[in-house]
Amino acid sequence: MNKIPESDCYGGGDMKKGIHPEYHKAIVHCACGHEFETGSTLKEIKVEICSKCHPFFTGKQKLVDSAGKVERFRRKYAKFNKSQSSTGPGKSAED
Repeated sequence: MNKIPESDCYGGGDMKKGIHPEYHKAIVHCACGHEFETGSTLKEIKVEICSKCHPFFTGKQKLVDSAGKVERFRRKYAKFNKSQSSTGPGKSAED
């Protein structure tokens, strides 16, 4: 059984030259206006939601509507509620 030399294990050798992208300090810009610094191969990153405005971290409910899907769902559900209340529970429209 062949053993891997110690120098080739994690942390023992150098990375190959010329195949890795450059690593920069990147500035992340959120749509809410918050900015923070991180490391990335990009120098600037733009995001829609960050930890300052995400409902999971803030505890506030905020609906992010993409292409009117939330409003369309509410209209559809409102029609469903109206049809259910007019027929009553356990009744069908044919009764």
